Amino acid sequence: MAKYNMKNRLAFLGLISLMLFSFQVQAQSSDKEVQAVIEQLFDGMRAKDGQMVAATFLQEAPMQTVIAGENGSKVGSNSVADFVSRISQTPEDVQLDERILDYQIKVDGDMAAAWTPYEFYVNGNFSHCGVNSFQLVRTEEGWKIAYIIDTRRKEGC
Repeated sequence: MAKYNMKNRLAFLGLISLMLFSFQVQAQSSDKEVQAVIEQLFDGMRAKDGQMVAATFLQEAPMQTVIAGENGSKVGSNSVADFVSRISQTPEDVQLDERILDYQIKVDGDMAAAWTPYEFYVNGNFSHCGVNSFQLVRTEEGWKIAYIIDTRRKEGC
């Protein structure tokens, strides 16, 4: 009888281990999918491909920037449509390159958050640095950016 209980316990532990492993693999897969959307955004920006950029966002997604001031920060806002238009109209001789330094991604079901420190270059020259904070949702078409806010500074990068 003790042998039977031991087999049941081992089978139960094996099942739990398999479930935890499966959850971890699924979470890593979601992390990679979220990262791919962010990479597509910046690849589209470098290519000046407005459609590629727009495809990463929910249509109504707000975009904001924290603007540091002497008496506290303000928040500037922009629409995805304006951002896409500016990217599409970037002159041929201007190269924009946002270099993501790290990805910290958290996923819970169909919601994800990504924290991405970055450096921004124009024509190969350093412009500014900061952090992007993305909120994403999984839709029928895949992961989409629902909100982005960033910081920008020239020093302390």
